[in-house]
Formats: sequence, structure tokens, C-alpha cells
Amino acid sequence: MPGRLTPRRPGPQRRSNRLRRIALGAALATVFVPALSACGGDAASASGDATLKWTSTYFPAHWDPVVGGSGAQFRELSLVYASLTRTDATGKAVPDLAESWEYNDRGDRITFHLRPGLKFSDGEPVNGAAVKAAVERAQKQKNSALFGDLTSIESVDAKGLDATVHLNQVDYQIPQLLGQRVLQIASPKAAAAPQKLDQNPVGAGPFTVTRIVPGTKAVLKKNPDYWDAENIHIDNVELTSAPDASTVVSGLQTGVYNFADIDPSQADAAKKAGLDVFVQPGFNASNISLNTNKAPFDNDKVVDAVRHAVDRQEFVDKLTFGYGEATDQPFPKGYVAYDPESENAYPYDPAKSRKLLAEAGYRAGDIKLDLVIPEEDPQAEIVQSQLAKVGITVDIRIDKNWATPFFAKDLTFSLYGTTGRDSAVQTLTAHFGPDGPLNLSSPYEPEGFEAAVAKVRQTPLDAPEYPEALRAATRAGLDSKALVFTYSSPNLVAKSKSVSDLPKNPAHIDWTGVTIGGKGATP
Repeated sequence: MPGRLTPRRPGPQRRSNRLRRIALGAALATVFVPALSACGGDAASASGDATLKWTSTYFPAHWDPVVGGSGAQFRELSLVYASLTRTDATGKAVPDLAESWEYNDRGDRITFHLRPGLKFSDGEPVNGAAVKAAVERAQKQKNSALFGDLTSIESVDAKGLDATVHLNQVDYQIPQLLGQRVLQIASPKAAAAPQKLDQNPVGAGPFTVTRIVPGTKAVLKKNPDYWDAENIHIDNVELTSAPDASTVVSGLQTGVYNFADIDPSQADAAKKAGLDVFVQPGFNASNISLNTNKAPFDNDKVVDAVRHAVDRQEFVDKLTFGYGEATDQPFPKGYVAYDPESENAYPYDPAKSRKLLAEAGYRAGDIKLDLVIPEEDPQAEIVQSQLAKVGITVDIRIDKNWATPFFAKDLTFSLYGTTGRDSAVQTLTAHFGPDGPLNLSSPYEPEGFEAAVAKVRQTPLDAPEYPEALRAATRAGLDSKALVFTYSSPNLVAKSKSVSDLPKNPAHIDWTGVTIGGKGATP
């Protein structure tokens, strides 16, 4: 389950130490894709071909999309893998490997029609059987990070280029769900050996891997058999694991890289260096997680006191460098699922917070909490300071194995944030559902949430009533006492001016139509 969510970026020093450890292992174990040149990718970067030199904070630890495809690294995996659908600039599901689809009249069965003549990079056909195998593997593989996303799917029938998905409930979210985040499709032949696939990816995406140095570097080349190859203008990709944040901008200036995902703290330096800073819309949202099954959060007045003690703007001012905004829900303003009626339901009011604590029977200093996090995080210090102002003592405790107690719901107080999901319902259930991985108070869920979500599932995405049904589900979820949202921020990319802007698809990195140097020249 932890693989479904994306922890915060490691701090520079931790990342540097991690890279040094990885480099030692890499010196002993470089994985080559069979029958391909070991140096072909590096040679290509010195030629006149258009080469993307991307350094990423989220370099994949796993190249098997069932294991690693639903966290932030899905963006890198989508270099290799394609999905049934993808997302356009409005967040709508549009064709990818599937050229069309339709539901039955009841809304509990959907048939995807795949494009003819497609094949995976190992020559295997892209067909209904491949879709069936991908779904079943995601549901059954022991280390799958995706099985919780596919609970509506009962079974899949394959017939030629058709894959018919049978559902255990009416669910019109499936086309949005089965996109790049949840169902990147690998060759069934290669996936028969998942451990091998994990470092030798075989997909039907825009690029194929020619070389991988585990944890450090991947070299890829354009896939001529990709269904939209004519709109892919990048010939080669050199993907590396990002070094210390302080060296990324200089690396971009000197041409070591021409594309990098960056923290907001790096944006000004990148601009001053003459680089483009590309703002990619996203669903990123950070929250404070409370466990209402444990004292003192089993008292509603204490929960409300924490809500009113949080000054969201301080998070924005200190952490986002002008790129973020305060939020009290897991969707950005303007998105269809964002509920204006719920905005600022618990405004910052430390006096009211202290009053609620007194009504709950607590004096200043009575409540002492451990805030358990996986690594150093400036958000924790902000929480500590803000709660101290209302008389709650917070000790910050770092647990490198934090994921185990968090997902086991054993913690009382923690922090988390996600990159969201293309399916708004999936985002909601992850946060507020009884089995939601972000619901530290499981199996608790707010009253009326289950019915509200069911109504959304039962409403076609193009129905006039869909937006209000979705906002009503958000409203029901935000009654949850398990999360206090703080701030959101977009995804930021620093790039050479020779790399053209990307399509602004929310949270995705889409290489369709992107050029390098105008004529394919490396900067």
C-alpha cells in the first residue's frame, strides 16, 4: 500500500548520501537490455539527434509499473509505458492505447477497443489479452501498489483487440482511473518474470530502454512503433537521479542537463540563470494526519482546536516561494472537484482553539504529542510552533521506517502529502474512505461520505449533474476529522530554453509535440 502514495522529497544531504550508496552498488551491477548496444544511448547524446537530459528527484526505484507506477515516479515510467487512456489539459480521459470505449446501459461494464497493429518493444502484440493480464497482475501480485485502486473491477474478458471490464458496481470513473497512474501496461511475456521486468522495462510507450544503471541512470531511445510516434520529436533520453539541489541549476546552465523537476526554493536561481521555469498544474496537497481512534483526537473539541490552530498561510509563505497557495481540501481551486462551499470552514483562530481545548478539559501544556515523520521536514517545525501557541506541546520524532506504522494506522499524529489522482473519486476515497491509505483514522469515515461517493460513481462524467455530485462528495469527505489540509503547490520544471514548453496536463509530463533546439539539436 505505501507505493500508492508519494512521500516528500528527501532533503539535499540525505539525497546526496543516498546517491553515494547507490553509485557504489551501480559500479557492481549495470543492467543491460538484451540484444541492444550498451553504449548506444550515450553515443546518441553526442550526435545531432534531439536528446532530452532529464535529472529527476523521483528516479524510479522500480520499473515494474505494478510496483512503482502510482507514485510520483509514474511520470518517468510513462517514458516506457502507455496506458488505455491518458489525460488532457482539462483533466479529461482521452484515447491512448485504447482508441475508444463504451459502457453498457447499466454502467457496470465497459469495453475498451485498442488500436490495431500495436506491439510492445519485445514484439508481443498489444491486445485485449495484454489488458486482462495487466489488470489481473495489478490485483494479485503480492507487491502490487495498485490493488486498492481496482476494487470496482470484478473481471476482464479479452477478445482480439477488445477488453471488456466487468464491474461489481456502477462506476463511470474507470476511463479516468485506468490511465498512466494506475494501469501502465507491460508486455505480458516480460511481466511473467516480474523481478526481471523491474529493472528491464518492456512497454508500448514513446521510448524504449537501452541501458539502466540501477538507481542512477537510464538511457532510452524513441520507439518507432509507438502509436503516436510522429508527434514525438525527441530521439533520445538520458534520465538521471537528481544530485544535491544546489548543483541542479549549475548542471542546467552548463548543459549537463536540459530538463529537471525542481523545488520552489530553486525557482528564482533558475530564472536568474536564464533558464525557463515551467509551472505544471498538479493535485499536490499536504496535510496533517490525525488518528481519531487515539487520545486526544478521540475528542471532537481537540480536533477542532487543531483545525483552528493551523495558519495555512504560514506554510505557503515559508515553503512555496510564491508558487503555492493555502488549501483546506485535496483539490486545487478551479478544479471540478473543488468545493467552494467548504472553503475556509475552519479559519485560523488561536483564541478559539484555546477555548475549545479548555472546554475539552485541557489546560495549556496538558497535551503532549509525538509528530512522527520519515525525515527532516520544515513543515513539522511549523506545526510544532503553531500548536505551541495554543498550549499543545509537540515533539518531532523521525522514524525512517515510518511507513509501516503509518499504513498500519498505529500512529497518532503525522504529516503526509500526495500528488493526487486523475480520478477525483480515487483521490477522495484515498483520503476519507474507511480503507483509504491516507486515512490515519481507519476504519472511520465521515457520515454520508459512502453514499455521496456512490452517487458520483453512478453519474456519467459528461452528465450535467456530475460536477455538483462530485463537489457534494468532496463536501462530505471534508467533514472528516482525520485530516487538516495546509497548502498545495504546482509541479515546477527548470529547463533549457531550447526545450519547448510541455502540454499543461495536470500532474503529467507529456512529451507529445515537445521539441529540443527547434531542429532536434542538443543545446
